[in-house]
Amino acid sequence: MDYIPNPGRYQSTPNLFRRCGNSGLLLPAMSLGCWHNFGAPGTDAGHHGDDASFHENARQMLFTAFDLGITHFDLANNYGPPPGAAEVRVGRILREDFAAHRDELIISTKAGYTMWEGPYGDWGSRKYMLASLDASLKRLGLDYVDIYYSHRPDPGTPIEETMGALEQAVRSGKALYTGISNYKAPQTAAAVKTCRENRFPVPIIHQPKYSMFERWIEGELLAVAEEAGIGLICFSPLAQGLLTDKYLHGIPADSRATLGGFLQPTAITDAKIAKVRALNALAQARGQSLAQMALAWVLRHKVVTSVLIGASRPAQIKENLAALHAPPFSADELAKIESILAG
Repeated sequence: MDYIPNPGRYQSTPNLFRRCGNSGLLLPAMSLGCWHNFGAPGTDAGHHGDDASFHENARQMLFTAFDLGITHFDLANNYGPPPGAAEVRVGRILREDFAAHRDELIISTKAGYTMWEGPYGDWGSRKYMLASLDASLKRLGLDYVDIYYSHRPDPGTPIEETMGALEQAVRSGKALYTGISNYKAPQTAAAVKTCRENRFPVPIIHQPKYSMFERWIEGELLAVAEEAGIGLICFSPLAQGLLTDKYLHGIPADSRATLGGFLQPTAITDAKIAKVRALNALAQARGQSLAQMALAWVLRHKVVTSVLIGASRPAQIKENLAALHAPPFSADELAKIESILAG
C-alpha cells in the first residue's frame, strides 16, 4: 500500500521545531534514531524474525514519526547490526515510500568508528571519512545527506584533516551541513577554531550522550557549544531505557540489560533503582511518564536543539513525543530532581 503522509503533520505538535545553533536549519525537538531496530531480522527488540515483518515494523516507525512532524532520521555507517544494515534498511524505505518527500527530510550519517578491516576503516582520516560517505550514500540510495558527522575525535589524526574532510564533503555536494559527535569541550573548541581559521564550514551540530544519569556536558560543553553557535542533539536521553518504567521492579527478561548491549546489569543497582522510582513518582505528579519527563528535562537547555529517541514500535514514538505537551519545569520540580539524583 502506498504511504500517504498525514496532511496535518506540521501542525500536530506546536513548537516542535527549534533552530540548530546559529544555522538556518530547523530540527524537530525529537529526532528518530535508527541505531537499533533497523538492521537485520531478529536483531530488534520486537524479535521480528523474518524480513517481511521486520521491514514492515521499520516502515511503520518511520511513517509514524513523519506523520507527527519528525523530519529527522539519524544514522551512522556502522548502525545495524550488522554494520551498514540500518542504512540499507532506511535507504530502501526512503526509495520505496518517501521518494516524493526527500526535500522534507533531514537524513544524517556519521563515520568514525570501526567499519571495515585494515587501517582505513576507522577513526578520522580523510581517506576513511570520504570513502565511508560514498559507501553510506550508496547504501542509502541518496545523492547527498543533510548532515555528515565525525562520529568521534581521532587522537592520531590532525583535527585539520578531519575537519577538512568534512569541508570536502560539503564542497562536493555530498553533504549540506557538518557535525561532530562524542567530542569533549576542548576538542569541540579546537574543531571550531580550526574551521574558522581555514574557512571550513563550522559544524552546526554536536551529538553527545546526555541524560539525568550522564551529565558530563554540563561541565564546559554547553558553554562552548553556545559560544560557537552549535546546537546539541543528545543521544541516550533515557539512559538505554533505565529512565523508563521498565526497571521499576527489577530487570525484565527482554530488556537490553539482559540481551546484551551498553546497559549492563551491574549498572542497575538498588540505589539507582531507588532514584528511578522517586523520579517516576515526580513524573506522575507532573502528569507524565518517567520517559516523557526525562526527555523534557534534557530539552530544558536552550542550546539543546533536539533529543534522539529510539523506538522498537510506532506507539513508543507517540508516547515520547507527548513529552513536548507538558508545562515547563518549575524551580521546585528541578530542585526535587537534583535532590533525587544526588541521593
